[in-house]
Amino acid sequence: MPAQRSQSLQITPDLLLQAYSVGVFPMAESAEDPTLFWLEPEQRGILPLDKFHLPKRLARTVRRNVFEIRIDHDFAAVIDGCAEPAAGRRKTWINARIRELYGALFQRGQCHTVEAWRDGKLVGGLYGVEIGAAFFGESMFSRETDASKVALVHLVARLKAGGYRLLDVQFTTQHLKRFGAIDIERAAYQRLLDRAIAGKADFYRLAGGGTSDSVLQLTSQTS
Repeated sequence: MPAQRSQSLQITPDLLLQAYSVGVFPMAESAEDPTLFWLEPEQRGILPLDKFHLPKRLARTVRRNVFEIRIDHDFAAVIDGCAEPAAGRRKTWINARIRELYGALFQRGQCHTVEAWRDGKLVGGLYGVEIGAAFFGESMFSRETDASKVALVHLVARLKAGGYRLLDVQFTTQHLKRFGAIDIERAAYQRLLDRAIAGKADFYRLAGGGTSDSVLQLTSQTS
């Protein structure tokens, strides 16, 4: 996995987008480390939108509207949630520069959140970057059972409705493989990426703002 360390102050939002467009993304060693390094994995994780698997139990949760889904409502709270310690992860890679860079992209409309709320509290969600018809998922979190999973279902529905061609998840996990995520070689990924970023998509095209019926219709393949 090639990695190249960079002084974080040299990275701008425009440079960040350029890096994504050629298959590279940044990370930090820890929240305390002020520097970033670039990653270009030999194997890239993607979630094919036309092969998304929606488990039946999760479909029932979506149908019951357990969570209120909000879009681009509170980026700072979402990235705070993503930076929290979680099972199997004591430390976060989200440092101050990551927060600044993606916050700047959010203000420009090039970074989006899908948020799960319950009783007025943010209980899960995710954020990612868009270029053309490509969406690059960055991180997700959950404070209640199924909160991040429901946010992912809503994201996939929104991407399918909006004409996106690629959902990049960077690295596959057993959790993401359950939904259909796969690993592909770098060259194959680059071909998909080139076609996707040359396309056009609309993150807000989802009819009705994303009702449970419309979301389930778009993500109807179940297992």
